[in-house]
Amino acid sequence: MEALLVLEDGRVFEGRSFGAQGETTGEVVFATGMTGYQEVLTDPSYAGQIVTMTAAHIGNTGVNEIDPEAERPYVAGFLVRSYTDDYSSWRARTALAHYLREHEIVALADIDTRALTRHIREKGALRAAISTETDDTEYLLNLARTASPMEGLDLASGVGTRQPYTWSQGSGEWAGIASPPPRLHVVAYDFGLKRNILRKLVDHGAHVTVVPVTTTAEDVLALKPDGVFLSNGPGDPATLDYAVKHIETLLGRTPMFGICLGHQLMGLAVGGSTFKLPYGHHGCNHPVKDLSSGHVQITSQNHGFSVAAESLPDDIEVTHRNLNDGTVEGLRHTRYPAFSVQYHPEAAPGPHDADQLFTEFVRLMEQERER
Repeated sequence: MEALLVLEDGRVFEGRSFGAQGETTGEVVFATGMTGYQEVLTDPSYAGQIVTMTAAHIGNTGVNEIDPEAERPYVAGFLVRSYTDDYSSWRARTALAHYLREHEIVALADIDTRALTRHIREKGALRAAISTETDDTEYLLNLARTASPMEGLDLASGVGTRQPYTWSQGSGEWAGIASPPPRLHVVAYDFGLKRNILRKLVDHGAHVTVVPVTTTAEDVLALKPDGVFLSNGPGDPATLDYAVKHIETLLGRTPMFGICLGHQLMGLAVGGSTFKLPYGHHGCNHPVKDLSSGHVQITSQNHGFSVAAESLPDDIEVTHRNLNDGTVEGLRHTRYPAFSVQYHPEAAPGPHDADQLFTEFVRLMEQERER
């Protein structure tokens, strides 16, 4: 079925529907990476966004029951160049198109994703509308222009858990790793938490209690954690003032580790500020330099905002920088046992470049326990 993508600046792309029928709006971004479309679809950090895959062929490996990062897809829409139902993988259980229709995700194939990506790089991330139901471009243009911009959106409160729960599953068969007995208790704030982060924490000897975004610092401390983890998530970090207040209270009282949105929230909690990137970082091949060692890590990223380096106080050290645009990719508090990274070490595209970050979190927790 023919379908349309209309950007807020009036650019129109024609495609073919292979997902659910209907209309959707969101911010169009592009994800660079040859694999991992199932992880992209189910990453809660993509809530509110229409994702363009720059890899030419999508659907080749189908969909399995192991790789999802959450219980369902969170993308607002999905755009690809070439789609196939003819998948080949011993783990696959169904075709991608069936999965998208099952979860009511509008998706288009035969989109000129190269032209769309170049357009976004020149103009910045743009709001857009997709429809499989009408070819009225003026109507879709108005739909795109009236969609909520990403700035000012609190999306984390809509994707995180509503009730606390515990997690004790490690990578196990998923990665061929036997997890050690739990010796540390980590309380993880769920701003849009990915399952593989939880697996990594368990693999490093943690028993995890996951709590909602509104959980107070007092309630977290009542759980007697050895450390607090701040998760990834979608939306504008500046809208989560309630979470920032909890983090401010927890800093210095327990070791802390933040990833992605959690990194941005830590930056805000220490007095820094954030800003929106032109088109964000999305994909699994972004080079990041560890400033202490000089080593370059190949990282997985998914974020549209960044911490402003010049806004940080003197007791915060910038530990990592993005080699594509120089933005802040890591922070460390020089007085408290707290650090964060903008990228996703649990995704391990390197594949083991950033695993030491979880080891460092464990070291800080064990050091504080000994005190």
